[in-house]
Amino acid sequence: MAREDEIIAIVNQRKKVEVNELAELLNVSKVTIRKDLDRLEERGMIHRQHGFAEINNQDDLNYRLATNYELKKKIAMRARDIVNDGETIIIESGSTCVLLAEEIAMHCKDVTIITNSCFLAAYVRKYDNIEIILLGGEYQKDSQVNVGPLIKTVVDHFYVDKLFVGIDGYNPKGVFTGSDLARADASKLMAQSANKVIILTDSSKFIQRGLVTEFNVSEIDTIFTDTGIDLQISRQLEKYGLNLITV
Repeated sequence: MAREDEIIAIVNQRKKVEVNELAELLNVSKVTIRKDLDRLEERGMIHRQHGFAEINNQDDLNYRLATNYELKKKIAMRARDIVNDGETIIIESGSTCVLLAEEIAMHCKDVTIITNSCFLAAYVRKYDNIEIILLGGEYQKDSQVNVGPLIKTVVDHFYVDKLFVGIDGYNPKGVFTGSDLARADASKLMAQSANKVIILTDSSKFIQRGLVTEFNVSEIDTIFTDTGIDLQISRQLEKYGLNLITV
């Protein structure tokens, strides 16, 4: 694991950590840790106080990105393996999806990412080897995504092999759920322009219930998650015919 990823994991677990302690835990100098923290704060992953690093406010979008960061990173790394150089894909606005975009930007060549996430577009803006097509629409300030019928106007011009989406919950009746109606509707619109719908989510989402229906199991091709998923749920998903990949 890269040192910055280790820092995120430690701060996420402890909520607030002294810089001196981080340097000792990772066996590097305080100067090195401060440089790492500067970069992480610039990315919005952590918040700096004098002598401390702490997790962002829970209402901040970056907080959701940092929550279960290590698991999400592993899921994103595994999902990157099915993305080909030169491919055009659609990526929705979930936190694990953002990390997938970063993995693609770091390791793939000439990939075009279509997305409704302004946050995602900004997160990978420094990488030169990918192209971003940002779908327009009504801007949601908190989630930093574009939603609404204008999404369809642009996305209808494309047809891709893969759409990557996140979820907020799962219903044992075979329904993947979201927490926001407009975002769920945007995902459905993007799914109409993709051959395969692929879910990226950490296993904690399978014991949560979202407010609105996003996808039925019949609409999903593959799920990337972690080995913490409940055995009964994983067997159920496989019985539905889904390709379940755990890391």
